[in-house]
Order: sequence, then C-alpha cells, then structure tokens
Amino acid sequence: MAAQISNPIAPCRRIKLNVGGKFFETTLSTLQSAGPDSLLAALSNRAAYNPIFIDRDPEIFSVLLSLLRSNRLPSAALRRFSIQELAEEALYYGVESRLRSASLPSPLHGIDAAIVDTIRPASDAVPSTFSAGEDGSLWIAHGGQISIYDSYLSYSTAVRTHLDDITSICRVWPEIAAVGSESSSGLHIYDLSSGHYTGSVHWTDQDDPRIYKARVCAIANSPDSVFVSFDCPHRENSVLVIDKSTLQVSSELTRQSGSAAKNTFPGKLTWLPETGLVIGSAVTCGAFGYSGYIRIWDPRNKEVVWETNEPGSGRSSRFGDSFADVGVDIDDSILFKICSKSGDLAMADIRKLGDDPWVYMEDTNPSMREASYGGNEVHLHCYKRQVFVGKDGGLEVWSRLNERGGWSEQRGDSENGRDEMSLKRNYVDKVEMGERGLIKRIEGGGERLFVSRENVEGIEVWESSNHSAIISVSS
Repeated sequence: MAAQISNPIAPCRRIKLNVGGKFFETTLSTLQSAGPDSLLAALSNRAAYNPIFIDRDPEIFSVLLSLLRSNRLPSAALRRFSIQELAEEALYYGVESRLRSASLPSPLHGIDAAIVDTIRPASDAVPSTFSAGEDGSLWIAHGGQISIYDSYLSYSTAVRTHLDDITSICRVWPEIAAVGSESSSGLHIYDLSSGHYTGSVHWTDQDDPRIYKARVCAIANSPDSVFVSFDCPHRENSVLVIDKSTLQVSSELTRQSGSAAKNTFPGKLTWLPETGLVIGSAVTCGAFGYSGYIRIWDPRNKEVVWETNEPGSGRSSRFGDSFADVGVDIDDSILFKICSKSGDLAMADIRKLGDDPWVYMEDTNPSMREASYGGNEVHLHCYKRQVFVGKDGGLEVWSRLNERGGWSEQRGDSENGRDEMSLKRNYVDKVEMGERGLIKRIEGGGERLFVSRENVEGIEVWESSNHSAIISVSS
C-alpha cells in the first residue's frame, strides 16, 4: 500500500545536477520527459544524495532544460548559440528530436510568410541553382561547388565537383545529387555525404552524328527513375529515362529536332506520383513574344497523353496571351500557368484535360485586381497547395483552401458556360522589396520557401511570420 501511495509523488521528486561546475535542480518528470532512451532519463533513475556531475557546457544545458520544461526554445537561445552547438549537445543528452521539433518553422502559409534570413555561401556566392529537401534542408550550387545546409539551415560542408558551373541539380536520394551544366555534357552523380563522384550518364547515338556533347537542361526524380532533358549544340533534344539502380538509360521518352518553339527542349520536368506521368514544359521568348508547349508523357508506354502549344493550339479565350511559366501541384494533380501579357493565373485539372481545359483565376482581393505587371521574367512554383509567383521582382501567393485542405470547389459561370475558381491573391513580398532584383528561382522545402534573385548573392529563406525562432545563417 505504501508503494502505491508513493508512485504518484515520484515524478515530482527533485533531482540535482552539476553540469560543468554549475548546479541545477529540476524534477524527475522533467528529466524523464526526454524519453526512455535518453541519457537524462537514465540519470534520473540513479539514486544519489549528491548532485550528479556531467562534464558538459552548463549554458547550453540550461537551454535544453528549458526546452524540456516548456517544449519551446528560449527566445534568446538562437542569438547566443548556433543551432549546430545546440544540436551537438542535444545529441549527447538524447533530446535531438525535441530540439528539432521546437526549432523547425511553423506550417508554411504564404499569406503571412516573411523573410527570416539569407544564406550566403563563403565563396562564389551568387547561386546558379539550388535544391530544397523535404526536411527543409538546402543544397546550393555556386560555381562548381555544392554547399550543404541541414534541416536547421546550419552549414555542413561544401563538395567541389569537376564542373566549372552547375545549372541543374536534383536529389535522387537523400545524400545523392544528380547535377548538370550548360557548359559541359552529361548528367553527373555525386555522393554529398562523402564528396565522391559516383558516375555519369550521357546521351549518345552512334547512328546519329548530331547527338554529341548533350547538356542537361532539366531533371526530375521518381522512386525508381531519373528523367533528364538533354540538348545538343545542333538543337537536337531528348528526354531520357535513367534507371536509378544501374545508372543506365532505360528508355527515351521523346526526341525532337528543336527547329521550332514546339520542339525545343523541356526546361522543366515534373514527375506526378499519383499517376506516374511526366510533365514537361518549354518556354521561349523572342521578338514576337512568348511561345512554348506543355507535354505529358506516360513513361510506361512512352506515349504523349496530352499536349498544348501556345500560341497555336486549343480554343482558349486568351489566345495571344501565351504562358510565361508553368507549375504543377503534385498534391492535387493540378497544372498552373502564368500568362505572359496579363500576368493572369490559370489552372487545369490534369485528370480532366481536353482541348481547352484552362480555368482563369478570379481574384477575390479587390486591392490586388489593378496590380500592374511589367512583363519581365516570371517564375511560378506550386508548394503545399499554394501557388507562388515571382514577377517584376515581387512575390505573390494564390491560396484558398477548403476544409479538407484542397483547392476550393469550382463554381459555374452562367454567362460564359465555364467553370471558375475563386482564389485569394496576396503579396508575400512588399512592392519595394522587389528592388532587390528579379526573382530567378522559387522552391519549397519543409516549411520554408527559398528564393534566389538575379545577380544577387545568397538564397532568401521565407517562413511563416508567426514563427519566433529566427535562424541566423552563414558559413
């Protein structure tokens, strides 16, 4: 009976610790909240009349103890210590998962996103391209190097490749990068955990002398394959399917002469998990404006299942207002395009494609309807059921989610017989912030949005503004 009465009181038993010469007093329950496999939980089971001595940094231990008590990091913690210092101590005590949960950003909502920092690699700091991971980590290509930042955005290392510059990069496995260059031929594979070069793939054809020095233009990844867009000096281009287990070409989705806009190389490739389809798009801009195509292949039979050319095909009411960029929402299988003249956004359900499947967004934000568009380079990126658009140096977001977390239902328009969707458009970036330079690339990773600008050093990091733990990043 006595034992049964004492058990409820046991979690409140006080534990004294001596960490690096500084004394701490906490409760048994606080230490055990670190988890059964942690060092702190093991120490809490020791019956000791004298304080338990731990030969570690007492200041960082104070931060971790506060984390165990409140499940939050103190507001000043990341100003006093780097996330790497905290992570190393958290690993020692066995509370790294708690630290990760507390330090990662809140869910990304574009409407209230704010820039929290800019990552600037130590050398050749103007990025040529970058890749964001599902955990919010980042690989930045600059010159012939790849600088690696973990999910805390702490600098890990830099890998020097044999290329003079890197213009395409894709994560084919968590630590394996597939890279390409506009100045060198072939797709090249690097193990970034060790910095080792593991192999390359080239597009060759002994029966066609025009196929030589093929450069990589775009890369997409699936669990089993890598899809690569190649372009040759004589404009011959192709999309190859590469087996990830053997790094051998398994098939050729298409081969084109590149003599016209509708046959130029795809500058974007996306693999759609729901259907296994591959979506490619190409955009060119000349004296007569924008032109290009969107094409969808089924890799299983190498057939084109749908395509459109702009201008020139379909019965679109926006004929002459060709798209300037294309994005794919892989969560809901929706295709988006941004119009080159008006700056309007249109969508098409990939499962219901036809001659003219586009539905143009109706802007429900009155203050945004007269927003001007200067016609400069435009970039579109879909992430977490939101559409981010970089144009004229500014960053916009279109979003309206229903209760299930998907896009709101379409509604009929009795005047023209078409369906429309009401989404809300907002500036993520302030208008004056566009003066920092034109946006070159947008990519989401984890709960972050990453943005690079033309001839500007570093990558901007955007997070939801209600996240208080701003991370300062440098290498």
